[in-house]
Amino acid sequence: MNEKINLLAEFEGVVSGHRDGHGFVVRDDGQADIYLPSNEMRAVLHKDRVKARIVRLDRKGRPEGRVTEIIERSDAPIIGRLLQESGVWLVAPEDKRYGQDVLIPKGATGSAKTGQVVVVELTEPPALYGQPVGRVKEVLGEIDDPGMEIEIAVRKYGVPHEFSEAALAQARALPDHVRAADLRHRVDLRDVPLVTIDGEDARDFDDAVYCEPTKVGRAKGWRLLVAIADVSHYVETGTPIDVDAYDRATSVYFPRRVIPMLPEKLSNGLCSLNPGVERLCMVCDMLINAKGEIHAYQFYPAVMFSHARLTYTEVAAVLQNTRGPEAQQRKSLVPHLLNLHDVYRALLAARQVRGAVDFETVETQIVCDESGRIERIVPRTRNDAHKLIEEAMLAANVCSADFLQEHKHNGLYRVHEGPPPEKQDILRNYLKAMGVTQTISENPHPSEFQRIAQATKDRPEAQQIHTMLLRSMQQAIYTPVNQGHFGLAFDAYTHFTSPIRRYPDLLVHRVIKAILGKRRYQLPSLPTPGEAHAKLSKRLASRSRSADQAPAKKLPAEVLAWQAAGLHCSANERRADEASRDVEAWLKCKYMREHLGEEFSGLVTSVTSFGLFVTLDAMFVEGLIHITELGGEYFRFDEARQELRGERTGIRYTLGSRVQVQVSRVDLDGRRIDFRLVTDGEDPVVRAMRDKTGHGFEGQEPSGRTGKLRQDRKSAATGQLRSEGRAADKTKKGSRNGDAKSRRKRR
Repeated sequence: MNEKINLLAEFEGVVSGHRDGHGFVVRDDGQADIYLPSNEMRAVLHKDRVKARIVRLDRKGRPEGRVTEIIERSDAPIIGRLLQESGVWLVAPEDKRYGQDVLIPKGATGSAKTGQVVVVELTEPPALYGQPVGRVKEVLGEIDDPGMEIEIAVRKYGVPHEFSEAALAQARALPDHVRAADLRHRVDLRDVPLVTIDGEDARDFDDAVYCEPTKVGRAKGWRLLVAIADVSHYVETGTPIDVDAYDRATSVYFPRRVIPMLPEKLSNGLCSLNPGVERLCMVCDMLINAKGEIHAYQFYPAVMFSHARLTYTEVAAVLQNTRGPEAQQRKSLVPHLLNLHDVYRALLAARQVRGAVDFETVETQIVCDESGRIERIVPRTRNDAHKLIEEAMLAANVCSADFLQEHKHNGLYRVHEGPPPEKQDILRNYLKAMGVTQTISENPHPSEFQRIAQATKDRPEAQQIHTMLLRSMQQAIYTPVNQGHFGLAFDAYTHFTSPIRRYPDLLVHRVIKAILGKRRYQLPSLPTPGEAHAKLSKRLASRSRSADQAPAKKLPAEVLAWQAAGLHCSANERRADEASRDVEAWLKCKYMREHLGEEFSGLVTSVTSFGLFVTLDAMFVEGLIHITELGGEYFRFDEARQELRGERTGIRYTLGSRVQVQVSRVDLDGRRIDFRLVTDGEDPVVRAMRDKTGHGFEGQEPSGRTGKLRQDRKSAATGQLRSEGRAADKTKKGSRNGDAKSRRKRR
């Protein structure tokens, strides 16, 4: 920020509260947030739109402000527990960013009872000398009711969880099976042994595969068919189901529950490629040469008949032993599975030549009992069957992007930009500090990241180095302006393979059909964008300005419409991820309450200026050891080395250090878990002073204090680089009664 600030200038933005009582104004212009002290937060609430001006800079040079006008009060419902104190009814918000309890008049409690979780609608906003007032709009139940954490999350994050009556009526009117009239102008693939390969708990199947060897030119190659459920045949633009699907933009996956994008009659029935029934599909038919290059492709609508519903475990067993019991049960399919494995190895070789990023990381699955309580958290293993499907889906997605480009038709690309300059600098400094000879160039290629990962894979610090490589990545977005996919090293990439659960895929299907029919697909008028859309739009605009100060070209109206759709889908993808992480954090906190006082070994997975985050080896749960509990001296945070170092003793706490901790405190409402270091009773600072080297206790942490439960920061990049294919797509599907999705964000 400039040293001179205009104290008269006013800025619009949205209030973002903090659980400690203060807040920030997230400015519309994308500039630095304005800090609001607690006294300024009395008359506003989290998510209110305000005008503010900067009154001073704090000692760190950050702007501090004052609210000058409340432009618009947020209409978001507040969820919390109904309490009675000294005869006064109030609701304590579950989201602590609201900062104030809501007073409830005696006649406004409805049927709610003390201690129950309720949804509150505000009737009077807060004032400088008065708390907000509201009425109970909905009673969710008791805090310990099974699934309550999901009921809270869907309302807290505004996830649509009920279909409109019009959409349900339209779904009921759909046929139960494929009709003869639906087969017109379709290729008949019912005799082709297409199969689905998914997780054991999957209930909806939106893709099927088949492969056979063939000649590509004069050399060896394969014909690979990827058949995707033809959702667009049943969900037409502008219909009630389509409106609801656009509003949701994606299915949301929770432990033991899925909130689908489409009504169940479609997602689990008519559009699911279930075995032994006819289904309509869109096919990407590819010729792939021995180098794993896509030599030719075509798209066409078809009718298929799934010859088997296979699982990853089953297929992996067949590939490992073609004479084993699994292979004997699927004898007729074994040759086709071996063909799929052959084309996978060719595609994998092409991936390596391309230099795509592919880090091996631990992904986890939450296993719950019938009441929704966590029984255990286990690592997911990716076998060749997962990778086989992933590569097949990547190939189909690349072809769909090329098809859009070739015919110059607008659509949504899946764009993953390279690391921004500031993250590049952090990574370079870190690699230098760690003594890694390889580094990244000014305009890095993904192959550079892959080379660093390969060169450091045998080092003791390999996991922390790979973590830093992943953290330098950005999140992918949907946009009509193609800028390639950095992580996968593709010049153009879309999402085509999951129209049952992702709206962008449905749009891509419609565009492909329009091109095949020699017409153009026209987006309908889109609803007013929501808060998440607006925040993402500002963030992208800010990134664009910082990258290039030249004014952006004005885009045509049609492209702007696609851009709005892309922003909407990207923002709601983030919303789904946030809601899922919130539920997982709640479940993990509740799980760890049963383990208070117990000791576990763990790994320091994040070092910050305020403490150390440690992930337990056996339970894959993360908690914080606060910096104030690290001993009686001042610790300095070294961002380049990702470490905290004591100024007096030189004691170091670094990323990747192994520690023994005790679970000391769990805050369910704040989603916080605290760890305390298990030592031999001697203060590590005193011990370090006795140790002349000052480095004898690297990674040893004293007791912990409150810290927010972090949700697998690696997933922001790892999941993106996985779920563009189907390794993530498939494992995340799950049944409505299945397990949690793996810890992963979509690319």
